[in-house]
Amino acid sequence: MDIGGYNNESTSEGKETVSSCRDPGIVGGSSVEEAWEDHGCVLWDLAASRTHAELMVHNLILEVLHANLMVSESTRIREICLGIIGNLACHEGLLQHIESTAGLVNLLVGQLFLDDTQCLSEVCRILTTGLSGTGRTFWAECLQSEDILRRIMWIAENTLNPHLIEKSVGLLLGIIEGQPEIGQLLIPPLMTLGLTSLLINLLSFEMSKLTKERIPERYPILEIILRAIEALSASDNHSKEICSSKELFQLVCDLMKLQDKAEVATSCVTAGVLIANMLSETVDFIPEVSEDFSFLEGLFSTLPFASDDLEARRAIWNVIARLLARVNGSETNTFCLSHYILVLLSNSDIIEDDLLDTQLEDSNEEFQNTLPSQLMSSVRTIAIQKIESLLNIWNTRKENLQEESVTGGCSINKAGCKRLLDCCQRYIRSIEGS
Repeated sequence: MDIGGYNNESTSEGKETVSSCRDPGIVGGSSVEEAWEDHGCVLWDLAASRTHAELMVHNLILEVLHANLMVSESTRIREICLGIIGNLACHEGLLQHIESTAGLVNLLVGQLFLDDTQCLSEVCRILTTGLSGTGRTFWAECLQSEDILRRIMWIAENTLNPHLIEKSVGLLLGIIEGQPEIGQLLIPPLMTLGLTSLLINLLSFEMSKLTKERIPERYPILEIILRAIEALSASDNHSKEICSSKELFQLVCDLMKLQDKAEVATSCVTAGVLIANMLSETVDFIPEVSEDFSFLEGLFSTLPFASDDLEARRAIWNVIARLLARVNGSETNTFCLSHYILVLLSNSDIIEDDLLDTQLEDSNEEFQNTLPSQLMSSVRTIAIQKIESLLNIWNTRKENLQEESVTGGCSINKAGCKRLLDCCQRYIRSIEGS
């Protein structure tokens, strides 16, 4: 499969439009192809503008593109045709013209069997757009053949081109996150074909890349794979298979434990939601991480990146609460307890900031009356109450033992411990008084 360069992108009207530029030196061929290159690329770029796009459709460009896709043997001409259609599809209303052009959608689906990376990226983009439109059921019906679904998965699994991986997984994400009628048609056969294994294998590959070398162009791939897995884990009918995967759980825990998260912060937040979904489905995983202090540290360090995402913060606090619930402070040995205290104190600023954000949110009456905010308050309160309990147990135990025997040589800041305890108690009082 061609693994050459890919197109530069821009955004128009909230949907992705793509420019016609291509890496120099790639293009070459007959005078006919060169003419297509010159004039077709102009149309490709113009199609990003709604005004120009409408004019092009009214002048029967879809019929012209349809005819050229039928007969052209040039991959570059096909790419230009698909690029123009992809940009036209981004404009509200024009997607319906594509759907109503006889045979065009089925012809577009057939382009999945090409071997050119650029063409396949454009096809995946068009199909993803189609599945998000009002005619989504029509597009889904055109995709429901086993051969077509198998081909989509084959592309995602076998291409080496980062852009095509992103686009093909994006198409799968569009199916998983799509309206119920899309999922009912396409998710069951995809699961039968091994969708779960495919996504886990792709995640494993990206994690191996991430741990060896930070490659910025691969970050969007990691995120879209995680989004697809997370969406599947939240599905009522298909969550069990993916949530029971021990390999997947280990992968997302490893991601959560990364010390430098800034570059992949969005992926870590998505991983936090996925972990919460998995633990709610498969409680057997909880003992595996209940005393993994680097994992607990990773959860806290991810919270600031989820400051604008209420659901993600709730999910992360949910996992924290589940882990801390397993700690029986009065029975936990002093050395182990000291490690919990060290993790809590090293993240005390994060905890305090999150609780401060809570007070600001709670002062907003509209926010306070929403169900997610009530659920958020509940799981966070459980976690904070447990943190308060552990700090109290630590203080009691510390008074009865010498410093060295309590901490195992690790220094625990008394002032920091008191400050965090006071913060937790203020929060609990505010919740009880509300």
